[in-house]
Amino acid sequence: MKAPHVVPYQGSKRKIAEEILKNIPYKIQGRLFEPFSGSAAITLSAAVKNLANEYVVGDKYEPLINLWRKIIDFPDDVAREYKYLWNSQLGDPKQFFAECRSQFNIDNDPVKFLYLVARCVKNAIRFNSQGEFNQSPDNRRLGTNPDRMRKEIFAASDLLCGKVDFRVGDFIDILNDATSNDVVYMDPPWQGTSNKKDPRYAYLLDIELLTRGLEDLNSRNIPYLLSFDGVCGGRSYGNGLPEYLDLMKIDIHAGRSSQATLLGRDDMTIESLYLSPALIELSGYGNIHEYHKLYA
Repeated sequence: MKAPHVVPYQGSKRKIAEEILKNIPYKIQGRLFEPFSGSAAITLSAAVKNLANEYVVGDKYEPLINLWRKIIDFPDDVAREYKYLWNSQLGDPKQFFAECRSQFNIDNDPVKFLYLVARCVKNAIRFNSQGEFNQSPDNRRLGTNPDRMRKEIFAASDLLCGKVDFRVGDFIDILNDATSNDVVYMDPPWQGTSNKKDPRYAYLLDIELLTRGLEDLNSRNIPYLLSFDGVCGGRSYGNGLPEYLDLMKIDIHAGRSSQATLLGRDDMTIESLYLSPALIELSGYGNIHEYHKLYA
């Protein structure tokens, strides 16, 4: 079974979820946390593999979590409301998108958010300085067909209903009750975009706060994986994390970048995945050096 693909977020880890999850080579006794959820690709892929019995999906952007909560608990409502929005655009797609975007920026309706993400340029959300969604519509397409969306929505609901806890807030707060029996996967904004205002994110990441959070997880012996920096073509996105965190860095080939494809180039994206000492120990590989030899 393939993992459902409901929220078509740009930057989703859906295509490399298999490569990420192979670094958790055991059944999780507690919960799998995903505090920067986005498309929840890792949670959904892990649920397909029955990697954990319980999941925690969190994010600082409340409309996104409200959407996921509604998808899992009320799939028929989401599918029906999405179909209504999708059909309503057919007369004048560009104008309808603008009206829906304006309404969403007032009411934060989660299904409107789903429609906007599915319909906007490159599925890439953008926000203005007031935190309002301001990406333009992709005039080459109409977004995910309602029949396909319904199928994906119900597949996600079937996988996670009764197994997931939804949380809104900063990642440190979301992980407050995590224990050594749990596993955490984090996919914060890339470091290269975290030190300035960037319209791709409703909230930017404080790297010092992230580092302190990782220190705290290490002190609590909590296993975690972190997607953080990477390289696309000849361009590097940020520096590695501090050595004192004692993390194992693995490069994952994510394929040709979507931007390169649009520009007719062959730039390949390599993403860095960091593994915590507690995860390596629980995997049965002894220490970072033995783990490195295994995957060399």
